[in-house]
Amino acid sequence: MMNRQPIEYPSLTKSYKGMFPFKICTTSFIYPDHYIPNVRMLGPYLDEIELLLFESQGTDVLPSRKIIAELCRLATEFDLSYNVHLPTDVSLSDRNPARQQRAVDTMIQVIDLVRPLEASALVLHVPYSEESYDEQILKKWRDKVHQNLTQIKSAVEKQNIIAIETLDYPLELLEDIVLDLDLRICLDLGHLMVYDYDVLEVFNKYASKTSVLHLHGVENGRDHTTLERLSDKLFKAVLQVLNKFTGVVSIEVFSFENLDSSLKYLENHWRKS
Repeated sequence: MMNRQPIEYPSLTKSYKGMFPFKICTTSFIYPDHYIPNVRMLGPYLDEIELLLFESQGTDVLPSRKIIAELCRLATEFDLSYNVHLPTDVSLSDRNPARQQRAVDTMIQVIDLVRPLEASALVLHVPYSEESYDEQILKKWRDKVHQNLTQIKSAVEKQNIIAIETLDYPLELLEDIVLDLDLRICLDLGHLMVYDYDVLEVFNKYASKTSVLHLHGVENGRDHTTLERLSDKLFKAVLQVLNKFTGVVSIEVFSFENLDSSLKYLENHWRKS
C-alpha cells in the first residue's frame, strides 16, 4: 500500500493575534479537512476559532471526546480560545413538539460535549418558519422558544454564554426572551446586510447584549464571501460597529481565499479608520 502524502494547505503569512481591540476569529471550515487540521493551521494566527457543529444527526458527525481533548491541548499551545456554533439541523422552534424536544436534547448533549473547551460563546439559531407575524402566532412561537431556551440554559454552568444569532427576521421578536433569560446576542452583520437592516442602528440598540459578531462579505444577495465584496457604504458602517466593539469578531467564511483576502482588507482599512 502506498503511503498517503500529507496535504499541503496554503497558510496565512502573518499573525493577527492582538491586532484589534476585539478578538479576531474565523471558522473551523477554512480548509477542506477536519477540526484538528483546521485549528493547527489557523491557531498560530488568530485569537479564536468558531467551531462549527452544524450537523448533529447521524453517526460520527459530532467530534469525539478525544478530539475535544486535543482541541483543549491546542488551545493552550496556540494561546487560543473557541466559540461553538451549535447544530442547525434541528430546531427548538419546530412546529412539531417531538422535534422541538429532540432539538433541546441535542443542544444539551452538545453543550455537555464541548464543556471542556470553556467556550466564549455557544451560538444558537432560533428559526422563524411561521406563516405570518400575527400576534397570536407570535405569542405561541415565543412561548415555546422561551420554554425550550429555559431548558437549554439550565444545562450551562457559565453565565452569559448562550448567544442567539440574528437570522432573517427582526431581532425584536426575541428581545423580551433575551432579556428575561439574560442571554447574549450574536449579531450576524452579513445577515443584517442581506436582509436590508441598518447595521449600525441594530448594533447600537443591542450592543450591551452582543458578545459575538459574524462578519462576511455580501454581494447580490449572496453572503459568506470575502469582505472585499462589500460596498464602500456598507463597509464604512461595519467599521463604525467594529470601533465600538470589544468582543469576538468571527470572519464567517469557508475557504482560505475568502479568509486571507478578508483579513488583509480589514487590516488595511482598520489602519485608515
